[in-house]
Amino acid sequence: MKPDNHPFQARKISDCVYWVGAVDWTLPEFHGYRTERGTTYNAFLVMADKITLVDTVKAPFAKEMMSRIASVISPDKIDFIVSNHAEMDHSGALPEVVGQIRPSQIFASANGVKALNLHFQQDWPLTPVKTGDSINLGNGSLSFVETRMIHWPDSMVSFFDRDGILFSQDAFGMHLATSQLFADQNDRPTMQWQAEKYYANIVMPYSPMVEKTLAVLEQKKLPIQMIAPDHGPMWRTARDIEWILGMYRRFVAQPRTRQVVVAFDTMWQSSQTMAGAIAEGVSRGGGLPRVFRLNNDHRSDIATEIMNSGAVIFGSPTLNSSVYPTLADLMTYIKGLQPKTRTGALFGSYGWNQKGREELQEMAAKLGLELVDEPLFVRYVPTEEDLRHCVELGEKVAGSLPKNE
Repeated sequence: MKPDNHPFQARKISDCVYWVGAVDWTLPEFHGYRTERGTTYNAFLVMADKITLVDTVKAPFAKEMMSRIASVISPDKIDFIVSNHAEMDHSGALPEVVGQIRPSQIFASANGVKALNLHFQQDWPLTPVKTGDSINLGNGSLSFVETRMIHWPDSMVSFFDRDGILFSQDAFGMHLATSQLFADQNDRPTMQWQAEKYYANIVMPYSPMVEKTLAVLEQKKLPIQMIAPDHGPMWRTARDIEWILGMYRRFVAQPRTRQVVVAFDTMWQSSQTMAGAIAEGVSRGGGLPRVFRLNNDHRSDIATEIMNSGAVIFGSPTLNSSVYPTLADLMTYIKGLQPKTRTGALFGSYGWNQKGREELQEMAAKLGLELVDEPLFVRYVPTEEDLRHCVELGEKVAGSLPKNE
């Protein structure tokens, strides 16, 4: 088949590199994170003297990727494969790809070699590499930096010196399905929200490792002309490269703002009424309330707002002597993401016992939430006096926020 007859075409992104990935337009969810805009699985064909494929795609998209490769070159001409990250959305296509390409070597970190062996149990020519190692591609080279726990133990990034491209695997990426391959071709508000959401829901637990990696990359002074992540658009202008690096520095720091997240659910509107009064108090106190009812708003969106907040307030009715299920879900999810400790408060309602309140307190303690006051729980329906207390609670939370925002 002639190259231009392939249904999926490669797209050139630099002098020597083609994008040969796949667009997953309808992916609804990823690890409990709502991907309302789908995603991409980015893979890259480096057309150096030693032709190299950097990362692959999720297994169902293997044929799409192979079609893109074949639109440039016969796949059996590829010499090397680099696996920056062994998670299945980047390695799932490897069995089919290796079977067709028959590469002389597959490069991965030492932990990556272990993971690929455990995933696929194949006799592949796997070669471990570490920070400081490089491979000679003839008219260019690929050098490696391990980025352990961003966000798997095997993770690493690769730098192609000839074109100045940092293949950054999951770092600096986002879940966004788009035919526009570059950040500067997409609108900035979408890029900002999706970058924030990706970091909050995927990378945030590993912020200390991100901080170290940013320092290593700065120390190495790599002449980066493009950052090419494994999900979402690529960063190719100096402005965009500095923008995303600056965003990651902010994500790592998680500076406290005057935003206050109020996340609650309700059965008979008592907790909802209280949430409105608390938000009123936050506003009166100079805070910026962001109110989410959990039967309407997804945990991954709330997690993103919490990362960008100065305080968080959780509210729950009592059901079967427990916290309402949607609150338990959110707080368990947030606990795993490990946002930096925030001040906050708890509120809710009950009928004949307060075990839900006790459970909510225990969950908040596990989050490291510093409460500004005792939990505010009312019996059945809040009175006017109860609502005044709700306003006061909101004002106290606002008073705990930084004054210089």
